[in-house]
Amino acid sequence: MLSKMNIMKLSIVLVLIVAAVVSLQSAAEVRGEIKMTEEVEARNKAAVLAGFEAWKAGTGSPYDLLAEDAQWTIVGHSLASKTYPSREAFMSEVIRPFNTRMSAGLKPSIRNIYTDADTVIVFFDASGTARDGKTYANTYAWFLELRNGKIVKASAFFDSVVFNEFWQRVRPA
Repeated sequence: MLSKMNIMKLSIVLVLIVAAVVSLQSAAEVRGEIKMTEEVEARNKAAVLAGFEAWKAGTGSPYDLLAEDAQWTIVGHSLASKTYPSREAFMSEVIRPFNTRMSAGLKPSIRNIYTDADTVIVFFDASGTARDGKTYANTYAWFLELRNGKIVKASAFFDSVVFNEFWQRVRPA
């Protein structure tokens, strides 16, 4: 017959075994989530890098990754600062008018790229020649939120003074 002391010891051992099993299951779940996050980060980073390489080569751009309903926010006080509610709004109000002001398109040079779950942050410089023959050069930081390989939300930071001077100086073609 088991004494009260032995029953207590067995109860403690059982509680510890159950706690250990639960802890191992939780650790496995965390490892699985970390692996999934790392895979998503790697895919998103590769997609954004490919977009930048295409932009640099003149064969495409990161804008090709924009979902139709992507929201693009230009932060700050530039003449283009606001939230654009769709890919088409952003392209028609900013990117196409920008490109028609250029005689040689922007070429990006990535300083660094960071990932955090579904977000890719790109810190880069870009320069090109405006239609008036002057160089346009700016430094950017883009925070890109991706879902299923598409950019669904973006926040862009750049030197508003440089942008505004260019935007006002050079009229679209």
